[in-house]
Amino acid sequence: MNTPSDSRFTRVNITYTTLIFNLILLLLSTYSYSQVPTKKYLPLEAYSSLPDTSQVKLSPDGNAIAMIKNNNGTLFLMTFNFKTAEKKLILKADNVEVILNWFAWANNDVLLISSAHTSKQRSLKYTSTRLHKYDLSTEEGLTLLVKPKSNEYSAQFQDNVISFIPEESNEILMAIAYDKANYPSVYKINVRTNKRKRVKKFKSYTIDWYADQQGKVRIAYRRDETKIFYSLYDINGKLQRDLWSYEVFEKDVVHILGFDLDPNILYISALHQGRSAVFKVNLLDETLKKELVLADDKYDVNGFLIYSPKTGAVIGISHGNNDDNKTYWDTEYVALKKGLNKAIPEAKNTIVSMSRDLTKYVLFSSSDKSPGNYYFGNRTDKELTYFASLYPEINETNYATKQLVHYQARDGLSIEAYLTKPLNIPKNSLLPAIILPHGGPMARDYDGFDYWAELFANRGYIVFQPNFRGSSGYGYEFEMASIEGWGKAMQDDLQDAAKWLITQNIVNDKKVCIAGASYGGYAALMAAVKHGDTFKCAASFAGVSDIELIVTNARKFTNNDIVKKQFGTDSDKLEAVSPVNFAEKIKIPVLLIHGTDDKVVPVRHSQDMAEELEDYDKDVRYVEIEGGDHNLSVQKHRVKTLEEMLIFFDKHLQ
Repeated sequence: MNTPSDSRFTRVNITYTTLIFNLILLLLSTYSYSQVPTKKYLPLEAYSSLPDTSQVKLSPDGNAIAMIKNNNGTLFLMTFNFKTAEKKLILKADNVEVILNWFAWANNDVLLISSAHTSKQRSLKYTSTRLHKYDLSTEEGLTLLVKPKSNEYSAQFQDNVISFIPEESNEILMAIAYDKANYPSVYKINVRTNKRKRVKKFKSYTIDWYADQQGKVRIAYRRDETKIFYSLYDINGKLQRDLWSYEVFEKDVVHILGFDLDPNILYISALHQGRSAVFKVNLLDETLKKELVLADDKYDVNGFLIYSPKTGAVIGISHGNNDDNKTYWDTEYVALKKGLNKAIPEAKNTIVSMSRDLTKYVLFSSSDKSPGNYYFGNRTDKELTYFASLYPEINETNYATKQLVHYQARDGLSIEAYLTKPLNIPKNSLLPAIILPHGGPMARDYDGFDYWAELFANRGYIVFQPNFRGSSGYGYEFEMASIEGWGKAMQDDLQDAAKWLITQNIVNDKKVCIAGASYGGYAALMAAVKHGDTFKCAASFAGVSDIELIVTNARKFTNNDIVKKQFGTDSDKLEAVSPVNFAEKIKIPVLLIHGTDDKVVPVRHSQDMAEELEDYDKDVRYVEIEGGDHNLSVQKHRVKTLEEMLIFFDKHLQ
């Protein structure tokens, strides 16, 4: 094992080692890559395609690698064994009938694969998940790992793994509602034999469970309407006491991150000086005194714990605002990261997978020159070898990248935003611009590659992405502005963003449009209602048009009370911030795009909006994508959506 003093790398090996070269040849024998064109505009597909390579993961022993490859919109999950040079195609998916959610190595031979598909009850569509396995040591092929017995419920979600038990490499724990709808029991499952045993029966109001690293079910996550409870069990399964309780959206919220190697040490996320921070608590201490582990005076610390694959100890946490996306407090990992940053300077270098003995790893590196490249690292040989790219056609010659800026809202609040400018802008030119609010709205934009922003910039548009109030990451008060806040101050922040951008003397004030997806689509439509004097056009993908409809539809789901708390129940107030009720006021052209299989924002939102606009003879184009979902999971749907947006912007901004 390398010590901190000798873990630095002196070079990046760009010539393939024999091992990686064989792998690349095998990949190229099945998949083809486009050459980077020399013309100014890249093909639309260079941006709108699904990533070329993603989810690269090493087996625990480091002898095999699994990844998802994209070939013209069809996704292939495949493995390659470094020792035997054997390549296996595990499955292929087009993300239409079945969506490939995630996969993980259960042990050195067995891959677990989560899939999602659409279920329907009467007129209600919803997502169901299943967990499959592929055992590389057998010829069995892809099979379901778990399925209900004849006397059990066919649970909606059947892929919730709550523990990969380290001491028992063939055993996992899963929480599945086979006994009672919506209330999961916990099962220990053998991934080789598929045999399962219930180890914890469902409890009223318990909707999820947490296990310690020894595979013991320790905490029940309970919800009663809008109140959350955490209940603690001892290592023998006996209920001890309640740990925390709180109302959703209140300050005293606690999120469990996970257990340390010591089963009495728990990591949590809670507020520290108004922002989310990481603490650890000793469960033997009945006062649950919080020990601060990591805080940031500018941003919330949100993410997941990073565990050592060798010892199981917590060694760090992902933190989206950190320079390399992860913060380590383990000295060996800190030294390794320093070496990687020296080998690939001026980049965000993130270790995404590592062998159990810590000698082999997969690195994902992104920078102002690349959306992201995968490297294979060998610490024993001190080699770091390029492996694959996220978007191969995008490089330093055409990658515009984002710039972090700040602007002031009308009430003086400082707001962060990301500015993407086309390359090689002529001096003193005033370009058309697109304000691009994110979805959520309790989410945020980060720096790094954004395929919408990069495509629009490649076509000559300035793109501005504000993290308006209501966004996550900037503290409790900032985020809570979204509670019953749609169409209000958070909407005005977007007009203020456009006005600030115009003052920078790079934008033509007569050529500014607004576009977005999901909440961003809502914001675009509401901007057309409220701020048609600022924006020349508005484009919405899968946008909400009727907030009252959201609240009404929530009655069919278990989160009904939370939705009502988020939006309120006053019909007059909901109608006042729903764009569908103000079609007559809209004076600018509108583009609506929506998938018929959207289970987050039903297609009815855009259908009703289009109908209202047409009734008032407004300038509207409505594009309905047959089978399209909320996340543009299908490549051809991505291409169609962005193609329609470019046509729309070119018509109204050029």
